[in-house]
Amino acid sequence: MPITDSIVYLTLLLAGVWSYSSGKLTMAGSITGAVTGLVIFKGAGLSCFLMLTSFFVLGSAATKWKRDKKAVMNATDAHQGRRTAAQVVANSGVAVLLSLYALWKPDELIIIQLMIAGSFAAATADTLSSELGTVYGKRFYNVISFNKETAGLDGVVSLEGTLIGIVGAFIITAVNSFFSGWSNLLCIVIGGFTGNLVDSILGATLERNGLMGNNVVNFLNTVVGAVVCWACNYI
Repeated sequence: MPITDSIVYLTLLLAGVWSYSSGKLTMAGSITGAVTGLVIFKGAGLSCFLMLTSFFVLGSAATKWKRDKKAVMNATDAHQGRRTAAQVVANSGVAVLLSLYALWKPDELIIIQLMIAGSFAAATADTLSSELGTVYGKRFYNVISFNKETAGLDGVVSLEGTLIGIVGAFIITAVNSFFSGWSNLLCIVIGGFTGNLVDSILGATLERNGLMGNNVVNFLNTVVGAVVCWACNYI
């Protein structure tokens, strides 16, 4: 067994145990996360596995950061308690589907890896802009009407949160670029930004009106990130 495979398997095992024992994920969520990581590694390679790892680490840290302040602002309702398997799938499901496709069509691996980068850039941008934008944002606006609204509500954004989201997308881009070069930097960052923007628009409309759940919104966010990267590749 290659040493890289052994390290990845050990990482998945330790991450699964830690995420459950620390209260980050439910048992089903931990198992789903481990299976997700395995499928992505086997189908799309080490670079995509490291993008998943980066998203998980950044998202966990951002969710924990100044939790008390966010609780006072009623901005942590969606992240109270352990994250479930459904939430894992919402953020990583697109990458898993693309990785399974890569197992079937290995000759298309390069474009698949780019799309996976876009999906994780969008997921990371959304998570960081939501969690840290609430803490560091100065003024908060409805993404549709641009009227001032309360931080933490669905579809409410801030300039600071948006910029933090772009930084998150850039971090995913950096991981991808370490393996593939910097030629797709702008493409991935745009994918992350666009996915995050669509997430906010869906939050301000369908989610706020009870027509769409948060997990579906997050999943569509990653779909947009992947599709944008696919489109950029052909433009």
